[in-house]
Amino acid sequence: MKRILTALTAAVVAAGALVACAPVERAAPDPTPVVDGAPAGFEDYYGQDVDWEECRGADDGSYFCGTITAPLDWSDPDTSDIDLAVIVRLAGADDAQGSLFVNPGGPGASGVDLIQQSAGFAVGPELMEAYDIVGFDPRGVGRSSAVRCLDASDMDDYLFRIPAAPRGTAEWNADLQSSAERFARACGAQSGDLLEHVTTVDAARDLDLLRGVLGDRKLAYLGYSYGSFLGATYAELFPERVGRVVLDGGIDPSIPGSLVGARQAVGFQSALDAYLADCVDTEECPFDGSAAEAGEQVVDLLAAVEATPLAASDGRVLGADALTLGVISALYSEGNWSYLSSALSAVLEGDPDLMFSLVDNYYNRVGGRYLDNSTEAFTAYNCMDYPVDSADVLEEGKRIVERDAPTFAPYWSSDVDLCDSWPFPPSGTRAEIRAAGADPILLIGTTNDPATPYEWSAALADQLESGILLTRVGEGHLGFNKGNACIDDTVVAYFRDGTVPDGDLRCD
Repeated sequence: MKRILTALTAAVVAAGALVACAPVERAAPDPTPVVDGAPAGFEDYYGQDVDWEECRGADDGSYFCGTITAPLDWSDPDTSDIDLAVIVRLAGADDAQGSLFVNPGGPGASGVDLIQQSAGFAVGPELMEAYDIVGFDPRGVGRSSAVRCLDASDMDDYLFRIPAAPRGTAEWNADLQSSAERFARACGAQSGDLLEHVTTVDAARDLDLLRGVLGDRKLAYLGYSYGSFLGATYAELFPERVGRVVLDGGIDPSIPGSLVGARQAVGFQSALDAYLADCVDTEECPFDGSAAEAGEQVVDLLAAVEATPLAASDGRVLGADALTLGVISALYSEGNWSYLSSALSAVLEGDPDLMFSLVDNYYNRVGGRYLDNSTEAFTAYNCMDYPVDSADVLEEGKRIVERDAPTFAPYWSSDVDLCDSWPFPPSGTRAEIRAAGADPILLIGTTNDPATPYEWSAALADQLESGILLTRVGEGHLGFNKGNACIDDTVVAYFRDGTVPDGDLRCD
């Protein structure tokens, strides 16, 4: 694709559906909605009552699930309605400090799943004690009014079928173009007018609605990865309503989509290099020699699989694109390195099943079934959020990838852009975000984060009038609740006590 936008998820959460309602043990949330400041004509949305039902989570806390009604079109008070799925884990303390909204990223990841299945992973025990933790599925996502496109079989064909013609030929591109058009048509047919309004600006307005309905005068928010862009967009729209906000894994809102993708390619190349430097000193490493020699062997392996794809036990075929994605999926976290070594060893022996498990982890696919609509929602947001790049920007992105991400460069992009076939033209813009007048906002950047490179967090912290940068020195995607006491203590003190660092902070 011309816009190379790797998924920006915070983490993969254990899969599972909402379970049946349990007997009520604690009273359901009963906030007094905050209607002050609601957009004219939308006051009833802000003042609505929610029909809460108790639902189980992964711990012994009290969880309640509900649906909040939002307008499809925030510019039209007479628009139709959409649903927003919400889950609240009540604070462990009796005197909750309010709601803490959490977004796991994507775009397209489910906040309901994150909180229901992994609230402790999402925010940690101190914040679970102090706040009502709120997970939500943004518009277009999961249990909210959702983008729908293909069934599982057709999605497999769209994601994994390898064109018969050689890569880069006119026939190859024609095959990809036809596949992109079929996907876009299916999204239009299944999702209709919702697609035009699946944008980060609309989702930020929904977030303010959720704040008001749940009775918070200011927003407390923890946004991971893409969630940082959602949070920054909220701050730009509603600076006076920003309370305690942490953006982990920032995205620079000012750079074009092609350069976002190009810089991610460089980030994953850096993460691959770090993995290989570690790998060659371990017994289970599938490569020989130095880290540089191991890198050459990875290049050779990709080329070999490109020439002769490997059949998996479920009938899918692993080509260079799927192999690249499997490696990238593992490089999100240093904790995956051992598994990546096992998967690469198996591929070298002709068995792609372990590598496909990494690919399926990325797509949230289990046993041939897609557990959510994250791929469709991811595409919908990006096609609407990112303006079409100029030819010069596209070429600049390609040059960056070829120069600084040589391992992935042959498989990172094509001349076909799915978004060219999208049913609606993009409405988003790329510009710096200032959020003038907002209370202090903390940004967390990890120095070798492949998916949201460190310089993006630094750039966003610099753009925000009240931004403060927390630097986590280390590997992997994201920084909070990853075992760095300096980062974790600073974030907890900020949310719990309102303690704001004196200035930017570096945490080794």
